[in-house]
Amino acid sequence: MGIVLITGGNKGLGYEVARRLLAAGHTVHIGARDPERGARAAADLGARSVRLDVTDDDSVTAALTEVGAAEGRLDVLINNAGVSGTPGVGGITGPDALRQFDTNALGVVRVTQAALPWLRRSANPVVVNVSSGLGSFTATADPERVESRVPAVVYGATKAAVSMLTVQYAKAVPEIRFNAVDPGFTATDLTAAVGGGRPVEESAEVVVRMATTGPDGPTGTFQELDGELGW
Repeated sequence: MGIVLITGGNKGLGYEVARRLLAAGHTVHIGARDPERGARAAADLGARSVRLDVTDDDSVTAALTEVGAAEGRLDVLINNAGVSGTPGVGGITGPDALRQFDTNALGVVRVTQAALPWLRRSANPVVVNVSSGLGSFTATADPERVESRVPAVVYGATKAAVSMLTVQYAKAVPEIRFNAVDPGFTATDLTAAVGGGRPVEESAEVVVRMATTGPDGPTGTFQELDGELGW
């Protein structure tokens, strides 16, 4: 069984993924900006918690040092933490765009860079980047898909960046498997302002599948529930 770190693991999709992986016998550390919320979620789940703010370099370094020192390695990193902004263009501002990119894209870079030394100690290292169909050129250009009708200007751009980071890391670090996933439109705090979405239990499936893929599994791909998704 593996050692897993999930950013933003104290609620929503991250919480459900943690629950599933724990049930399968993995050791799971959930990263949370708020240490009290993280500790409560970990106690409820039977997981371990670590304070981790993906927008803060010192926090990221400290968190990965803590997990690495406790476990000696990291087998699975799930870059799940993310934020959204106001739908449409009316509420877009420079500071809000920077906030979204800092969390959704640069957060992936910060955490991945800090995790690399510990992932390299694993016999089966895996990184799963939670992206979105809203960041897929294929999905957003397909009139049959809902993503083509959602004007997620900045959020979609941040997730497109996550997808490119996935491709580039997969090429740069071939000994570690990097894959992006689209969990689909899910009913979580992130989507509460819009309403709707499928149950988190369903959306977690693709994340868990890619987190538990074997050494012969894919790398540098974009996956959704029904299979591979075009970039």
